[in-house]
Amino acid sequence: MTAWHNQSTTELENLLATDTEKGISDQEAAIRLTQYGPNKLRKGKRFSALTIFMAQFKSLIIWVLIGAAVISTALGETVDGIAIIAIVILNAIIGFVQEYRAEKAAAALAHLAAPHCRVIRDGHSAVVAATEIAPGDILLLEGGDLVAADARLIESSVLHVNEAPLTGESQAVDKLTDTLPLETPLAEQQNMVFLGTSVTNGSGRAIVVNTGMETQLGRIAKLLETAESGETPLQRKLDKAGHFLLWACLGIVTLIFSLGWLRGIAPFELFLSTVSLAVAAIPEGLPAVVTIALALGVQRMVLRNALVRHMAAVETLGCAEVICTDKTGTLTMGEMTARKLITADSRYRITGEGYATEGVFITGNTERVPSEDPQLFALLRAAAACNDAELAFVNDRPIVVGDTTEGALLVAAAKANITRQAIETEMPRLATLPFDSERKRMTIIRKQEEQPWAFVKGALEVILSRCTLIRTEQGVKPLSEADRTRLLDANKLLAEEALRVLAIAERPLTNPGFEKGTAVSDNEIEKELIFLGLIGLQDPPRAEAKEAVAKCKRAGIKAVMITGDHPDTARAIGYELGILGKGDEILVGNELDRLDEEALRARIARVSVYARVTAEHKLRIVRAWKGRGKVVAMTGDGVNDAPAIKEASIGIAMGLTGTEVTKEAADIIITDDNFASIVAAVEEGRGIYDNIAKTLAYLLGSSAGELIVMLIAILLGWPLPLLPLYLLWINLVTDGFAALALSTDPIDRGVLNRPPRSSQAPLISRDLIKMTLFTGSLTASVTLGVFAYELYLMGSSLEQARDAAFTVLVIAGLLRAFGARSEQRTVWEISLFSNLRLFLVVAAGFALQLAIHHISVFQALFKIEPITLAQCAGWFAAGFIPLIVLELRKVIRYRSASIGSK
Repeated sequence: MTAWHNQSTTELENLLATDTEKGISDQEAAIRLTQYGPNKLRKGKRFSALTIFMAQFKSLIIWVLIGAAVISTALGETVDGIAIIAIVILNAIIGFVQEYRAEKAAAALAHLAAPHCRVIRDGHSAVVAATEIAPGDILLLEGGDLVAADARLIESSVLHVNEAPLTGESQAVDKLTDTLPLETPLAEQQNMVFLGTSVTNGSGRAIVVNTGMETQLGRIAKLLETAESGETPLQRKLDKAGHFLLWACLGIVTLIFSLGWLRGIAPFELFLSTVSLAVAAIPEGLPAVVTIALALGVQRMVLRNALVRHMAAVETLGCAEVICTDKTGTLTMGEMTARKLITADSRYRITGEGYATEGVFITGNTERVPSEDPQLFALLRAAAACNDAELAFVNDRPIVVGDTTEGALLVAAAKANITRQAIETEMPRLATLPFDSERKRMTIIRKQEEQPWAFVKGALEVILSRCTLIRTEQGVKPLSEADRTRLLDANKLLAEEALRVLAIAERPLTNPGFEKGTAVSDNEIEKELIFLGLIGLQDPPRAEAKEAVAKCKRAGIKAVMITGDHPDTARAIGYELGILGKGDEILVGNELDRLDEEALRARIARVSVYARVTAEHKLRIVRAWKGRGKVVAMTGDGVNDAPAIKEASIGIAMGLTGTEVTKEAADIIITDDNFASIVAAVEEGRGIYDNIAKTLAYLLGSSAGELIVMLIAILLGWPLPLLPLYLLWINLVTDGFAALALSTDPIDRGVLNRPPRSSQAPLISRDLIKMTLFTGSLTASVTLGVFAYELYLMGSSLEQARDAAFTVLVIAGLLRAFGARSEQRTVWEISLFSNLRLFLVVAAGFALQLAIHHISVFQALFKIEPITLAQCAGWFAAGFIPLIVLELRKVIRYRSASIGSK
């Protein structure tokens, strides 16, 4: 690939067979379009909506659910069958919407291309469609233009280009035409302009060198095609859990059927019972539980400034081990801010963040009022006077119109009640000497008290060399060598804090006849200046970002900052936020290029900050973390972030500053561009997983109880204690609704005080299996005990014994839902009303169970009779036993663990 930034103008003309004055002809452009193709991004492989929808039915557990629905309907349980099919369709629709929207990511890249542009063809300026330009065309650029292709600058006049969508650089880049060294990184190629970026001000001419998929934006489009997000941890675990539960339940049901067959139980009765048992044992409500838990999490996250595009991504965040985050606008305000001022006699710190005009000036521990401090007031007034930006308000929110650095100066002046409007009224502008990369300074001449004054700003070395005087507390005095040394030292200290430093000076002009429009010479104007002071500017860290980073550390999550900014800036922000600590490293893009994939994976755990990185670098970083088996979240706003966002385990885009490409590739969009909102999303993700896990444990405990009841009864030679209808009633009305309510449990706010769970840990772990067997055995023991008591000791009929077992099993399941809310805290430590849905569901379950005993239609259907008050009390007491035992187990187990840890 040709290093265009390293070529001279003559070499460019020869390589591209063009003329910098005349360009190429229309005929030649047509030939080159045939050779290179149109200047547009290739659309990735597209899938039809039907293909995407049908792909939602690939999961084995989905077909198990469909089979369960068919069997339930065949047994006459139409409501049950319809409910299961509704769950399947709901999940398919959600998955379809997710994937269909994600497919639009590559298409969104095309929206960044300029629809039309100005070029020179046959020596004449012409407006052509951006898709019709070719290598060798001469591109004409002006403020406000979108750059239509990658091009090498041959002329530049105060040209500034916003490259943030491509490089992540927070400042508009000052462009020049000089040939640059071969190893110059992308973010520092000042003699190049790139497709998808925009001209903020100035003008220029450039030779088009690459179009379409050969541009830097095209390379990103290729990366986006190769990036694969893969299945989320939850999707993988649900599939594994579905396979495990399917075969385990079918195995047990087959065993029960075989034993029943050998015992001579009527085949039809045995078939109905075992099929009903299979339907009841497989927790087909689990997908609904997951959907509801995720949907509620999505609603909560909207209130916490996070918009979720893919619901499963919420849970994925819960096991995030690494968060790779952009700096500008996420960890920082994304708004250049004046943070420190230095005059001849004082140093000031300015409070307030971003473009907000509230703030004070502090020197030492004393707040200073600018109107009572002549040096400070003169510095701020001059900064506002030498300024082309404007401070506007949209919905009471301040925004900068123009250069962000100049906007920061206006905001600092506004904190001293110096406004641009007052400056223009009191000191009308007479002339302007604009900033450019060679002069490194800017001057505006204004009329003040009937006399012209020059206000100058620029790099300290340039301004200081033109100053002979300095404003002090005692007034204007000659600038001594000691003053110069002290100011240079102060500038160095500000630079070490990664502050961008501007020097401000002024000068009264002696020509009283100077009027607006008069030709001026910079050598005549910008001399014998009065030095006023230094202003240190920076995109400041968000106030809440530091605490958010600290939360990540407490939660066992590594926060990694990835930025296109200068390494010094990245290092300073990294230390200030606590991302960089003892033993942590910072890696620059050109150093990363020298590492192969194995070396990068070996080193990546030590690196906390990356600077001067490209889209390829970000993708490599994400892949390296994934190569180490980590669940990695990637945040960003620019086009250059999109491939890494799509590749990451969880992709997060910024809502305010993010491009459409980035948003389409992402799983979650942060609406306030705030890192703290990302951490809040992690908290929600962990809580959602907790709810899914506790609900699964509850459902498995219920299924195990039913299976064990039937298995033990057959082994003992007893009649079947549970009829098929009983099993389906428990499955749908009791366990189903209670499980759904359990999935809405409030999130434990201590979830961020523990390390992330392993993404490789199965949803159904050994501990869960042990707990399921213990819970199922306990529930089955009580149920079988009541059944045996009624049938064999009390001499009741088989129908009455079955009714007793059925009711006790329902009561035990409903009560156990309260205990399932926490693995460690007991029922009496958690308010019953903190999950009002669960409380109402349990109350409704008791009411329904009582109702079927006293409504004639249900009595006939369930083959049961009304129950007496004594029976109700006895069965309720028996149903309470599993909950009491399980809660006592918590007390013994976790109190012993607490004592042992002391």
